[in-house]
Amino acid sequence: MQGINFIAIDFETATRKRASICEAGICVVRNGKIAETRSWLVRPEGNYYSYWNMQIHGIRPSDTENAPEFPEIWTKITEYLGECPVLVAHNAIFDIGCIRHSLQFYHIKKPDITYYCSLRAARKLYNFDCNKLDYLCDQFEIPYRLHHRAGDDAEMCARLFLREIRDAAKCDHENMDFCNGKL
Repeated sequence: MQGINFIAIDFETATRKRASICEAGICVVRNGKIAETRSWLVRPEGNYYSYWNMQIHGIRPSDTENAPEFPEIWTKITEYLGECPVLVAHNAIFDIGCIRHSLQFYHIKKPDITYYCSLRAARKLYNFDCNKLDYLCDQFEIPYRLHHRAGDDAEMCARLFLREIRDAAKCDHENMDFCNGKL
Protein backbone atom coordinates (compact mmCIF):
# COMPACT_ATOMS: atom_id res chain seq x y z
CA MET A 1 0.00 0.00 0.00
CA GLN A 2 2.84 2.27 -0.91
CA GLY A 3 1.74 5.89 -1.14
CA ILE A 4 -1.34 5.52 1.08
CA ASN A 5 -1.07 8.35 3.62
CA PHE A 6 -3.79 9.69 5.92
CA ILE A 7 -4.57 10.59 9.51
CA ALA A 8 -7.42 8.77 11.20
CA ILE A 9 -9.03 10.97 13.83
CA ASP A 10 -11.50 10.52 16.65
CA PHE A 11 -13.02 12.81 19.26
CA GLU A 12 -14.86 12.21 22.50
CA THR A 13 -17.17 14.98 23.70
CA ALA A 14 -18.17 16.09 27.18
CA THR A 15 -21.75 16.95 26.18
CA ARG A 16 -24.02 16.75 23.14
CA LYS A 17 -22.37 19.92 21.81
CA ARG A 18 -19.83 19.17 19.09
CA ALA A 19 -17.49 21.90 20.43
CA SER A 20 -17.21 20.13 23.81
CA ILE A 21 -14.24 17.94 22.87
CA CYS A 22 -12.72 16.28 25.94
CA GLU A 23 -10.33 13.90 24.14
CA ALA A 24 -8.72 13.95 20.71
CA GLY A 25 -6.96 11.02 19.07
CA ILE A 26 -5.05 10.56 15.83
CA CYS A 27 -3.46 7.62 14.06
CA VAL A 28 -0.95 8.53 11.37
CA VAL A 29 -0.70 6.16 8.39
CA ARG A 30 2.35 6.47 6.13
CA ASN A 31 2.76 4.25 3.07
CA GLY A 32 -0.09 2.05 4.20
CA LYS A 33 1.35 1.34 7.66
CA ILE A 34 0.48 2.63 11.11
CA ALA A 35 3.29 5.05 11.96
CA GLU A 36 2.04 6.68 15.16
CA THR A 37 -1.00 6.90 17.43
CA ARG A 38 -1.52 9.82 19.84
CA SER A 39 -4.24 11.08 22.10
CA TRP A 40 -4.73 14.15 24.24
CA LEU A 41 -7.18 15.01 26.97
CA VAL A 42 -8.84 18.36 26.26
CA ARG A 43 -10.55 20.68 28.74
CA PRO A 44 -13.96 21.54 27.29
CA GLU A 45 -15.43 25.00 27.83
CA GLY A 46 -16.34 25.28 31.53
CA ASN A 47 -15.13 21.69 32.04
CA TYR A 48 -18.80 20.69 32.11
CA TYR A 49 -19.83 17.07 31.36
CA SER A 50 -23.13 15.34 30.78
CA TYR A 51 -23.79 12.16 32.71
CA TRP A 52 -24.51 10.20 29.53
CA ASN A 53 -21.29 11.16 27.79
CA MET A 54 -19.28 10.16 30.86
CA GLN A 55 -21.01 6.78 30.78
CA ILE A 56 -19.86 6.23 27.20
CA HIS A 57 -16.17 7.15 27.45
CA GLY A 58 -15.44 7.27 31.17
CA ILE A 59 -13.72 10.67 31.02
CA ARG A 60 -14.58 12.92 33.98
CA PRO A 61 -14.10 16.62 34.78
CA SER A 62 -11.30 15.68 37.18
CA ASP A 63 -9.44 14.10 34.24
CA THR A 64 -9.47 17.32 32.19
CA GLU A 65 -9.43 20.11 34.78
CA ASN A 66 -5.73 20.80 34.05
CA ALA A 67 -5.74 19.73 30.39
CA PRO A 68 -5.19 22.24 27.57
CA GLU A 69 -8.15 23.63 25.66
CA PHE A 70 -8.89 22.76 22.03
CA PRO A 71 -6.78 25.52 20.37
CA GLU A 72 -3.58 24.13 21.90
CA ILE A 73 -4.40 20.56 20.87
CA TRP A 74 -5.50 21.68 17.40
CA THR A 75 -2.06 23.27 16.93
CA LYS A 76 -0.47 19.89 17.66
CA ILE A 77 -2.85 18.09 15.28
CA THR A 78 -2.21 20.59 12.48
CA GLU A 79 1.51 19.81 12.67
CA TYR A 80 0.59 16.32 11.46
CA LEU A 81 -1.87 17.70 8.90
CA GLY A 82 0.94 19.76 7.38
CA GLU A 83 2.55 16.60 6.03
CA CYS A 84 -0.73 14.89 5.13
CA PRO A 85 -3.94 17.00 4.92
CA VAL A 86 -6.21 13.94 4.62
CA LEU A 87 -8.41 12.82 7.52
CA VAL A 88 -10.38 9.62 7.99
CA ALA A 89 -13.05 9.13 10.64
CA HIS A 90 -15.66 6.48 11.37
CA ASN A 91 -18.95 8.37 11.15
CA ALA A 92 -17.14 11.44 9.85
CA ILE A 93 -20.26 13.57 10.13
CA PHE A 94 -19.69 13.52 13.92
CA ASP A 95 -15.90 13.97 14.05
CA ILE A 96 -15.70 16.52 11.23
CA GLY A 97 -18.60 18.32 12.94
CA CYS A 98 -16.53 18.42 16.14
CA ILE A 99 -13.69 20.07 14.23
CA ARG A 100 -15.95 22.57 12.43
CA HIS A 101 -17.84 23.59 15.58
CA SER A 102 -14.66 23.85 17.66
CA LEU A 103 -12.89 25.92 15.02
CA GLN A 104 -15.88 28.24 14.89
CA PHE A 105 -16.24 28.41 18.69
CA TYR A 106 -12.56 29.33 19.16
CA HIS A 107 -12.41 31.60 16.07
CA ILE A 108 -9.77 29.48 14.31
CA LYS A 109 -9.45 29.58 10.53
CA LYS A 110 -10.66 26.41 8.82
CA PRO A 111 -7.86 24.64 6.89
CA ASP A 112 -8.24 23.03 3.47
CA ILE A 113 -8.58 19.35 4.36
CA THR A 114 -10.09 16.38 2.55
CA TYR A 115 -11.76 13.73 4.68
CA TYR A 116 -13.05 10.20 4.20
CA CYS A 117 -15.65 8.28 6.20
CA SER A 118 -14.92 4.65 7.00
CA LEU A 119 -18.58 4.18 8.02
CA ARG A 120 -19.84 5.25 4.59
CA ALA A 121 -17.22 3.02 2.98
CA ALA A 122 -18.34 0.05 5.09
CA ARG A 123 -21.97 0.58 4.11
CA LYS A 124 -20.97 0.61 0.44
CA LEU A 125 -18.51 -2.30 0.52
CA TYR A 126 -20.04 -4.79 2.95
CA ASN A 127 -23.39 -6.31 3.76
CA PHE A 128 -23.34 -6.34 7.57
CA ASP A 129 -26.42 -5.67 9.68
CA CYS A 130 -24.28 -3.43 11.91
CA ASN A 131 -21.55 -1.01 10.87
CA LYS A 132 -20.38 0.23 14.27
CA LEU A 133 -16.61 0.56 14.56
CA ASP A 134 -16.11 -2.15 17.18
CA TYR A 135 -18.43 -4.57 15.36
CA LEU A 136 -16.57 -4.15 12.07
CA CYS A 137 -13.21 -4.53 13.80
CA ASP A 138 -14.48 -7.76 15.38
CA GLN A 139 -15.63 -9.05 11.97
CA PHE A 140 -12.23 -8.43 10.42
CA GLU A 141 -10.24 -9.47 13.51
CA ILE A 142 -8.77 -6.00 13.86
CA PRO A 143 -7.33 -5.77 17.38
CA TYR A 144 -8.24 -2.93 19.71
CA ARG A 145 -7.98 -1.98 23.36
CA LEU A 146 -10.47 0.58 24.65
CA HIS A 147 -13.40 1.42 22.41
CA HIS A 148 -14.63 5.00 22.99
CA ARG A 149 -11.19 6.31 23.86
CA ALA A 150 -9.99 8.64 21.13
CA GLY A 151 -6.51 7.24 20.42
CA ASP A 152 -7.71 3.65 20.36
CA ASP A 153 -10.73 4.49 18.17
CA ALA A 154 -8.51 6.46 15.76
CA GLU A 155 -6.24 3.44 15.36
CA MET A 156 -9.23 1.11 14.92
CA CYS A 157 -10.52 3.45 12.22
CA ALA A 158 -7.13 3.55 10.47
CA ARG A 159 -6.85 -0.24 10.41
CA LEU A 160 -10.44 -0.59 9.17
CA PHE A 161 -9.94 2.01 6.43
CA LEU A 162 -6.80 0.25 5.20
CA ARG A 163 -8.90 -2.92 4.94
CA GLU A 164 -11.61 -1.00 3.08
CA ILE A 165 -9.08 0.39 0.59
CA ARG A 166 -7.89 -3.16 -0.16
CA ASP A 167 -11.46 -4.45 -0.45
CA ALA A 168 -12.56 -1.53 -2.65
CA ALA A 169 -9.90 -2.54 -5.18
CA LYS A 170 -11.31 -6.09 -5.19
CA CYS A 171 -14.81 -4.71 -5.83
CA ASP A 172 -13.65 -2.67 -8.84
CA HIS A 173 -14.01 0.63 -6.98
CA GLU A 174 -11.32 2.69 -8.69
CA ASN A 175 -11.23 5.20 -5.85
CA MET A 176 -12.98 6.05 -2.61
CA ASP A 177 -14.84 9.14 -3.85
CA PHE A 178 -18.13 7.72 -2.58
CA CYS A 179 -17.10 8.41 1.02
CA ASN A 180 -15.23 11.71 0.98
CA GLY A 181 -15.75 15.41 1.54
CA LYS A 182 -14.04 18.70 2.39
CA LEU A 183 -13.70 20.22 5.85
